[in-house]
Amino acid sequence: MWITVAIICAALVIFILKYVFTTPGPNPFDLDSREPLKKMVHDRKVKNKVLKQGFLESKVPQDLDAVIIGSGIGGLGLAVLLAKVGKKVLVLEQHDRAGGCCHTFTEKGFEFDVGIHYIGDLLEHKPFRCMLDQMTNGQLQWEPLENPFDQVVLGPPDNRRQYPIYSGRNRFPDELKKCFPGEEKAIDEYMKLVKKVGRGIWLLAMLKLCPVPVAKFLVYTGLAKRLSFFFKMAPRSLTEVVNELTENKDLRAVFTYIFGTYGNMPKDASFAMHSLLVTHYLNGAWYPKGGATEIAYHMIPIIEKAGGAVLVRAPVNRILFNDAKEAYGVSVMKGQEEIHIHAPMVISNAGIFNTYEKLLPKELQAMPAIQKQLGMMKNGEGGLSIFLGLDGTKEDLGLKADNYWIFTENNFDELVVKYLNGSPEESAKSVPLLFVASPSAKDSTWEERSPGKSTLSLVSFANYKWFEEWKDGKVTNRSSEYKELKQAFIDSILDVITDVFPKITRDKIEYVDAGTPITNTHYIGAPKGEIYGADHGVARFSPELNATVRPQTPLKNLYLTGQDVFVCGFAGALAGALTCGSVILKRNLHLDAIGLAKKMKFIDNKLKGE
Repeated sequence: MWITVAIICAALVIFILKYVFTTPGPNPFDLDSREPLKKMVHDRKVKNKVLKQGFLESKVPQDLDAVIIGSGIGGLGLAVLLAKVGKKVLVLEQHDRAGGCCHTFTEKGFEFDVGIHYIGDLLEHKPFRCMLDQMTNGQLQWEPLENPFDQVVLGPPDNRRQYPIYSGRNRFPDELKKCFPGEEKAIDEYMKLVKKVGRGIWLLAMLKLCPVPVAKFLVYTGLAKRLSFFFKMAPRSLTEVVNELTENKDLRAVFTYIFGTYGNMPKDASFAMHSLLVTHYLNGAWYPKGGATEIAYHMIPIIEKAGGAVLVRAPVNRILFNDAKEAYGVSVMKGQEEIHIHAPMVISNAGIFNTYEKLLPKELQAMPAIQKQLGMMKNGEGGLSIFLGLDGTKEDLGLKADNYWIFTENNFDELVVKYLNGSPEESAKSVPLLFVASPSAKDSTWEERSPGKSTLSLVSFANYKWFEEWKDGKVTNRSSEYKELKQAFIDSILDVITDVFPKITRDKIEYVDAGTPITNTHYIGAPKGEIYGADHGVARFSPELNATVRPQTPLKNLYLTGQDVFVCGFAGALAGALTCGSVILKRNLHLDAIGLAKKMKFIDNKLKGE
């Protein structure tokens, strides 16, 4: 039996490798497009000429190759990849500025990011870094965070324990061992597991790229779990795995603290997904120099150079189909007028639920293949954000280029279940999880742009149902009851902030506001206020789902990109763009990115005379 399995696996690997290395399409990473660094632009009006180009029918390029719905990094990234091989792409954004969760907003003179807090895996000559350098022509710069880059804070004010999280494949576990003497075996086993799981991610991409019959064969024979440790561990919850490693409750909490970056309680989270995040930050954490708007600002000109455009205030209300169920364009609402834009290919970065439930005609929504995909996914948890504008420099306020993860205790599952299932009034009194970051402290250009001022971005979760009754109100002037509920959350969270950061006193706060799940629905089109797209629980990482939900939809000429195609976050959404681009260009762009890194290392070393 085992000989038969071995023969089948060998034949399968040969088939997959042949498919993977067949590269008939153009390679967007073929030429080194990096340019000498130009002087950074801080003038908001100048940047807005790129980021806030309002939709007009006259601005739509002729003879488009593709239309992309949504200007988040999954949409912009794919548009750049296509532009680099000469494709003319139109990106349409419903908000008044491009960037999706990479955009920033300004209030009372303070600039706030909404979704980019830190990015990992950006060491020089790593594929992810080299890919981003090419996708921004070498103009996007990255600033490293402090080391430790995260601080895990557990417990109430009278019993707070703080654990620093260091980057470095050896330093990360070594520093943990200093905090938890006697737990060396558990820490070593944890590291062994997360690294082994991380290496197995290749098959997730392969299930979405290889021919459907091959993907089904891998799934239904069980070979997917045999070939990849990622899929072997995917059905196991984070709580289950960690509880087997140690009895120490604080160490369990430190092993699992980063669950907030994908939005599932440890008991519901897949250990496979968690491992991706841990390994993503093992080599360090970075922040874009100049703020998150730099990402879109340096991508859009590449799209325009190829004849495309990125237009905002362009709400797509439906995708156009012919009688053969083939997509041939989109409809955009301009006031009360419906404007049709035609293209041979429509790509949605709006998320699987918006795409299938809002943009398809009812008869196409009802297709069994569409309903099957929707039935496999569910909405993620709603996000809650608090934005603080502060009087004082980072030195005045005791802020650094790091992040704080503050928990009321170490029993995360119990705390979050109680919080999300409670009444909004009661839950507002004690938010169990709070992520705290200072964009101003991470950006070396901040003092030049906003001298004597600082910002904090705080993120947690909130039940969409708590706020749902006000979803149809005017976003800038909802009812007094809504404002009172928001204020209750703000007040209790500020109590935590002023306690953990004693230099931040109430009189230093010049601006404060909160974004609730319905705020997210309005600004980033999240159906249930989620910030990480479709739910990332255990079910999301079954081989069957990942072989089924792929860039190609059941409808011809309609594709999906972004985090619902791959996984959440900046890197996950870009992986979704690479996966979609691989299908469209008929070549494996994931392998091209790896090849690019090797080539860039060789070129750079040669230039240095090494």
